[in-house]
Amino acid sequence: MSNNTNSPSRIVLTGLSGTGKTTVGRIIAKRLGWRFYDTDIGVVKRANKPIEAVFADDGEAAFRALEHNALWRVTREKECVIAMGGGAILSPQNRAYLVEDCLLVCLDAKVDAMWQRLESSAVKRPLVAGADSLSRIRDLQAFRHPFYNLADVIVPTDDRSPEDIADDVIRAWEESSFACAVRVPGGSHHITAGWGVLDDLGTLLKAEGLKGAAYVISDSSVYPLYGDRALQALRKAGFEADAYVIPAGEANKTLETAAKVYDWLVSRRAERRHAIVALGGGVVTDLAGFIAATFLRGVPLVHVPTSLLSMVDAAVGGKTAVDHREGKNIVGAFYQPKLVVADVSVLQSLPKRELISGWAEVIKHAFITDEELLELLETRSGDISRIDPDITTQVIRRSIALKAAVVSEDEREETGRRTILNYGHTIGHAIEAAGAFTQLLHGEAVAIGMMGAAEIGRRLDITSPELVERQRSLIESYGLPTRATGVDKERVMAAMALDKKVSDRAINWVLLEDTGKTVLNNAVPASVVQDVVDGLLQ
Repeated sequence: MSNNTNSPSRIVLTGLSGTGKTTVGRIIAKRLGWRFYDTDIGVVKRANKPIEAVFADDGEAAFRALEHNALWRVTREKECVIAMGGGAILSPQNRAYLVEDCLLVCLDAKVDAMWQRLESSAVKRPLVAGADSLSRIRDLQAFRHPFYNLADVIVPTDDRSPEDIADDVIRAWEESSFACAVRVPGGSHHITAGWGVLDDLGTLLKAEGLKGAAYVISDSSVYPLYGDRALQALRKAGFEADAYVIPAGEANKTLETAAKVYDWLVSRRAERRHAIVALGGGVVTDLAGFIAATFLRGVPLVHVPTSLLSMVDAAVGGKTAVDHREGKNIVGAFYQPKLVVADVSVLQSLPKRELISGWAEVIKHAFITDEELLELLETRSGDISRIDPDITTQVIRRSIALKAAVVSEDEREETGRRTILNYGHTIGHAIEAAGAFTQLLHGEAVAIGMMGAAEIGRRLDITSPELVERQRSLIESYGLPTRATGVDKERVMAAMALDKKVSDRAINWVLLEDTGKTVLNNAVPASVVQDVVDGLLQ
């Protein structure tokens, strides 16, 4: 049997030692006709000694490094079942490998049952070494529980045969069709990206355990196109659905607009279990997300992005915000959605300028993380720009997965990993603010900002001239600008001083050393920045 469906091409099993991951995994792989991998076996092969010897001789840190390498290797494969070490899920870097085309399943068991299995095993694991191992396992299970809850499916294993457990896992795999997931302690969620999936909106919400009422927030540009379709899909699945339409445009992403929506939700007697559905582009995504994060101290949020920019950027990552008169996204919160549903087919109705604007974020993702996506954007630019269903869906799914992986590593920009997503945004956001958010679209400003960052990198001997020109060529091939006219330079410089990446009055610049390799630099001379900005704003 092989995967001829839209189901994920990888099944990854997690859970404490003693839950049967290896035994169940082998059964699943045999039934599906897939390959089976065990990261513990990978560690043993690489270390050339048993796991208990790795712990004893080299320590847990060495074991975790070997485990990380083993997981990286096997998650490059397709049509495979992977039994993952019980502690691997704790690593944000490991979780980043599990976001795309992967069903993550936690095998769960009572602590006493796990302890008995481990004690009776011929292979003694570090978990049961020494005295009071039962208490140690109980404490470990309690500590890891929030991380195991990041799984897509939790399957109980107590008093069940491996064959029955495998049945449950395969059934869950057959019923799943999501493209990728964000796996973070703040709220893991699935992202479904495909052609025509808007009509499945209600069914997808139900699959995530949502029920009752759903309040659609949209704008005056998007709602006439897709509002009725979204409401119909929700009502068909049994939801009480209603909608609030805001005026279109960045100028309406404010606290004043949010207050009006709060009033409307109160008038509808919205409850904490009811969902807010953000149907629209980046403005709606940011605003509705902020409202969901703050109304009743947080209600379920579902993003239905209808612009390219919102599909690959605003709807993924959990950032919500409204603008302040002094800058973009100054008032906001991290708040993860319950679900993202991206219907690629709706891009056909986007105004040409908005569609072009969205490619800036896709191009950014390629330069900072993925040479393969970059080459695809270069070689298939014509088909992609024309919204060919297959190749465009493939590119958007890949771009979404790249951002989801970065977010899964660094949800709240605490380790520095997520900072790479700000490439081009320091100057880009400042240009937007200087133009009162009406002169240039976000993607247009980011494209110019990317060229500014590349030029700064070139002047500091970080970015090669060839890479600068490669970026310029790709940006221009998608119809995006590399310079701006009529933007006040002084206002741009003033806006940069308010940038969220400023620390101790110094901007932490994201610069490009090579494709897929960024560096942070907070010591860029002010004269270089001023000269580059002058060159961008003719």
